Order: sequence, then C-alpha cells, then structure tokens
Amino acid sequence: MTKLDSSPHERDPLALDQQLCFQFYAASNLITRLYRPRLAELGLTYPQYLVMLVLWEHDGLSVGALSSRLHLDNATVTPLIKRMELLGLLNRKRDPDDERRVLVTLTTDGRALRERAVAIPETMTQGHNVEELNSLRLLLQDMVRSLAEMQS
Repeated sequence: MTKLDSSPHERDPLALDQQLCFQFYAASNLITRLYRPRLAELGLTYPQYLVMLVLWEHDGLSVGALSSRLHLDNATVTPLIKRMELLGLLNRKRDPDDERRVLVTLTTDGRALRERAVAIPETMTQGHNVEELNSLRLLLQDMVRSLAEMQS
C-alpha cells in the first residue's frame, strides 16, 4: 500500500484528514476495537460496557436518564438493556411513583462484574502518558458538553 501525500490536501477544506468529525470517528472505531477482546472476557460489547459503567456509578436510573448520560436515544438504549437483562446483568421495572418510567437496576451478577472490569481502564492506558491522556479526556468532556448544549 502506498502512502498518500497529504501536503496538497492540507489546504483543502474537504480533505478527509482535515475533518474533525473523521478524526473522532476513526479514534472511536479504533478504541472500540482495542476494547473488544478485553470486554469479550467479561461477555460484554462496548455499548454494554458503557451501560455498566453508568450503572456502577448510579444504580437504579431510568431508561431516560441512562440514555441522556450516554448521549443516546431511548430507542437505542432500550434493546440494549433488554439484551443485558437476558444476560442476567440488570433488571427493568416500572417506577412505582411514575408508571411511564422504567428503572434499570443491577443484579447481583451485574454488581459482581465490576470487580472483573476494574482493571480495564488501566490496561487500556498502559504505555501512554497518563497526564496527556487526562488532559485529552478533559478537553473531550468540554467538547461533548458543548456539542450537547448545541443540540438542546
């Protein structure tokens, strides 16, 4: 495979490498691929892992709150949590105070899975400058917050 010369494209506003969205897209895909074998050991997909991260922080959230925290639509999260319920990781039940809301809670197995997952973040950052990664994380948090506000 030959490397494409990027110098003429540096001034082209439509060059792929000039697109911020592409850099995020490519980074997201590559990160997901790196996580896949580690999460397979836990029996989780990457989206399921994200759901578990949220519930390990705040168990007993509504589907709407969970969707909001993950920046996903309810229609995306609902089938995801249904599959996770079949795996025995969480339960769904109607909120007794508001029948329109569905609450998602971890099962004993779902809570126990946290102990097996606790090493994943450190494993994923090995060999990288932790301070640089933390700075990048904070920058991305600000960007996500800003983008979310733009959609409101």
